[in-house]
Amino acid sequence: MELQITTFGAILGLAVAIILIIKKVQPAYSLILGAVVGGLVGGAGLDGTVSTMIGGAKDIMPAILRIVTSGVLAGILIKTGSAAKIAEQIVKKLGEKRALFALALATMILTSTGVFIDIAVITVAPIALAIGKKLNYSKMAILFAMIGGGKCGNIISPNPNTISAAENFGVELSTLMFANFIPALAGLMATVIVVKFLTKKGELIQEAVVEENQETLPSFFAAIIGPLVAIILLSLRPLVGITVDPLIALPIGGLVGVVATGKWRNTNEYITFGLSKMMPVTVLLIGTGAVAGIIKASTLQTTTISLLNSMNMPEFLLAPISGILMGAATASTTAGTTIASATFGPAILSAGIMPLAGAAMVHAGATVLDHLPHGSFFHATAGATNMNLSERLKMIPYESLVGIVITIVSTVIWGILM
Repeated sequence: MELQITTFGAILGLAVAIILIIKKVQPAYSLILGAVVGGLVGGAGLDGTVSTMIGGAKDIMPAILRIVTSGVLAGILIKTGSAAKIAEQIVKKLGEKRALFALALATMILTSTGVFIDIAVITVAPIALAIGKKLNYSKMAILFAMIGGGKCGNIISPNPNTISAAENFGVELSTLMFANFIPALAGLMATVIVVKFLTKKGELIQEAVVEENQETLPSFFAAIIGPLVAIILLSLRPLVGITVDPLIALPIGGLVGVVATGKWRNTNEYITFGLSKMMPVTVLLIGTGAVAGIIKASTLQTTTISLLNSMNMPEFLLAPISGILMGAATASTTAGTTIASATFGPAILSAGIMPLAGAAMVHAGATVLDHLPHGSFFHATAGATNMNLSERLKMIPYESLVGIVITIVSTVIWGILM
């Protein structure tokens, strides 16, 4: 007889995990403890709870392996100065009149090449602060421009969240990256429109900014060639039917980049740095897999579908709603996308939704509330611009608006039109 955990148990376990994360308990342990509570309260017993958690963590291991290898590209982009060069060149070409658009676009492109969104914001921040001080813009405006652009890039990137969604729905990574391209552009437009109302809102930039030493940065061609190679390799399957797994494509892109920048002697240092950036994510995903196993084995999906039906709402809304809820619960695009796609994926597919459509909508939904204060992104981005927490809290509605635009456009395309 198949083990089935009650909806109450699953919700209680998730609630325990959220409370612990808010209380600053290590997120991976919070999720694991929440999974234990959910399984026991849900009626699985001790043995059943442990085996379900292990099964959930095991299911996520292929995605974790791909995420570990993606650290090669991410580490090389950051340590060679390629990420900073790409951002600097975009801002320089667009000029001061389009400065805020340039910041959003630069962060979007960096994130879309495989740089974590928080790292992308930190990378662009020195340029943004220098521009903001010169033009007398507020910290809120320049940070919002970067975050909005980063969210847009995040849903079209070979980042851990996209890898997890592709893995759980059984779709090609490159196909999923392109699936939300139009929603990403809509989010970028929303960012550019909203940021105009924030230029004088809040604290203006006062502190001096240390400029990047241009002599240490590579040429733009050398900086961009690595991620371009990775994206081309990932695109071979939909274009010509040749499959290159991200486990291979992303490291190759990184190695091409380190050779192109002439810093191949430091390759080991750079990939070690990239691995160090991926390790917290992989550990978090192990905890995420454990709680996902409990939720997946519960009746929560059935209960949620019944609730949607009672409200006369179409079942395809389960995809974006699950992404929104799990993104809010974990304050993380990666963890939110992973839990939502792993636990609600079967229910979404059984409702007749195409795998690509389900993955795209879940992924988009996870961007709506992934910036809440109990997550690391909230604090990392505040630190990047020396913003106090009270002012950082005021940005949450604006950030959510960008995520909502992305999600609505994705849902219209994949839930209604397709």
